Amino acid sequence: MNGYFGTGDWLVIFLYLGAVITLGVWFGKDQRTTRDYFLGGRNLPWWAIGASIVATETSALTIIGVPAIAFGGNLMFIQMIVGYVIARIILAVVLVPHYLKGEIYSPYQLLEQHLGRGPRRLAGVFFLFLETMSAGVRVYVACIPIRLMLGDSVCSLGGTVDPILGAILLFVVLSLIYTYVGGVKAVVWTDAVQMVLFVGGGLFALFYIPTLIEGGWSAALAQASAAGKLEWLNLQFTFSAPFNLWMGIIGGTVMVLSTHGAEQLIVQRVLSAGSVSEGRKALVFSAVLIFPLFLIFLLVGALLWVFYQHHPFQIPLPETRPGLRANDFIFPVFIITEVPPVLKGFLIVAILSAAMSSISSAISALASVSTMDFARQFWKDRSEAYFLRLSRYSTVFWSAALVGVAWLTREVQFVLNAAFSLRGLTSGALLGALVIALFWRRLGARAAMAGMVTSVVVMNALYWPANVPAWRDWWLQTFGGEVFWPWFTLIGTSLTLGVAWLVKTVWPGEPSQESGTAESRG
Repeated sequence: MNGYFGTGDWLVIFLYLGAVITLGVWFGKDQRTTRDYFLGGRNLPWWAIGASIVATETSALTIIGVPAIAFGGNLMFIQMIVGYVIARIILAVVLVPHYLKGEIYSPYQLLEQHLGRGPRRLAGVFFLFLETMSAGVRVYVACIPIRLMLGDSVCSLGGTVDPILGAILLFVVLSLIYTYVGGVKAVVWTDAVQMVLFVGGGLFALFYIPTLIEGGWSAALAQASAAGKLEWLNLQFTFSAPFNLWMGIIGGTVMVLSTHGAEQLIVQRVLSAGSVSEGRKALVFSAVLIFPLFLIFLLVGALLWVFYQHHPFQIPLPETRPGLRANDFIFPVFIITEVPPVLKGFLIVAILSAAMSSISSAISALASVSTMDFARQFWKDRSEAYFLRLSRYSTVFWSAALVGVAWLTREVQFVLNAAFSLRGLTSGALLGALVIALFWRRLGARAAMAGMVTSVVVMNALYWPANVPAWRDWWLQTFGGEVFWPWFTLIGTSLTLGVAWLVKTVWPGEPSQESGTAESRG
């Protein structure tokens, strides 16, 4: 086991893992229908749903990577969170009534209601493929520092597998256990607990690090400020890095309109609310939480920079590797070398909780779309018990898919530019299709699908040449820079809507579908 860990640390970790699995199984018992399994019976409290939204979007990679951003730069990433908050307010006002009118299992059912089955299936395919890719990437990248913290002897599962594969299996299997048994209800309740844990871990680090710096808080903040670590505002408009306010207000808002309004990973939580009022409260609650959460971890990164100006590293930072820069190991290295026993265990638990919450949410969302948007449409005469069994089998299948993607990802350097960029390849198509279905449905299914496909093709053409090492130099020389990921969704949405309008203008023959059948309404 890792020599930096004591008995108390391991006790905290094992108690956490046992407790969260027990909690998930307990809250998720008595699942009798797919409504229970994928919507939690629509009786979950709004505050638990809101906490689950935050936990779902906050992976272990976020908890590790956000401090690294401030350690290597400053607080300017906080400008992105302005857009994250704005988007939630818009969604609460505009989209929640559409989601909770009647009963649907995914946002893609709205596409069928207003456009037809083709757009629904195309959107479902896009989500299944890219969520598997991006979630697998998140699993792999998070497992690298987790392996550093837990040690090879634990992650190799007794020396039987490669340590990285062992870490992947450990977290996917543990997350699968309670997701398989309890569905989204188990996921939401464990997410709520896990969110408290990683927020608590961030607050502890925020107040603990200054105690290790001579002069305390005032001296630490003064030194960070003098070095530019507390700079947070950039008014220069650019499509490339660094972060700026316009990138947050425009790009960040549109991006979260898609991730929280058109992608099942987050929308599934809103769909489990019992009413429009409850769904709105959940989104607003998540908006209240998200800004201070990111600010806490950015400040932790700035304080870590001050700390390491006066203290040597107890162990050398691991070298930059696929998906992680050396700076991304700052917080894990600090935890295992500078935090007292038992408290160290609690901080490790904070990172483990972020990892498990994002994994379980991805498994549940993938199973929901594959079962309700595809299998249930093909085998309509099967019983509810059959689909409940299929739902559970789907969680196992998608868990295996995440393990496979995460394992293969270790060989692919450019793909790890990371999940934000990967999701941006389809997020514009999904948001654009939803906008057409709800507000511009006269364009019709054919135009919507043409716009969706064009958007995905163009976004891939923008992304891959700038990130494949063999093409990167040519791309930068030709275009002068790469488009930063916060703009991906806006570009993709604009392409979807623009191409759809053009197709409808040039080829107007298809009648629009103003409403779907009763069956398509779920």
